[in-house]
Amino acid sequence: MKKKHNNITLLAFDYGTKNIGVAVGQSLIKIAHMLRVIKNKKSGEIDWILFDNLINKWNPEKIIIGLPLQMDGSSQNITILAKKFAFCIEKKFNLDVELHDERLSTIEAKCILFAHGGWKNLKKNNINSLSASIILQSWFENNQ
Repeated sequence: MKKKHNNITLLAFDYGTKNIGVAVGQSLIKIAHMLRVIKNKKSGEIDWILFDNLINKWNPEKIIIGLPLQMDGSSQNITILAKKFAFCIEKKFNLDVELHDERLSTIEAKCILFAHGGWKNLKKNNINSLSASIILQSWFENNQ
């Protein structure tokens, strides 16, 4: 008898104080797709209604959040904020949340976007959502 594969939906977030990139993927095919960017309110607060709508639409079983570390692996100010964001997502939506090392994801996103459209393709929304996709794809590769 063949083992049944569980296919779950995952959302990934590239947390930033101004913008949060979003990507989605399926565990069965292990391919991440960039979705959009959610802009934080001018006060810097997160618009939780947008996240509620997003989570209701995709119904993920797991959330992957990029953990921004220094190149030497140490924390920085944004690391603490990303951890707080992860905690809030987990508590507000009662979902399994996992932090995943995101070092160099933004640089990789910029390189890919530049290669496929030059300077005009380097828009913040493209960078953030592609970074979320890269984070999720990296998570898939590390969790085979």
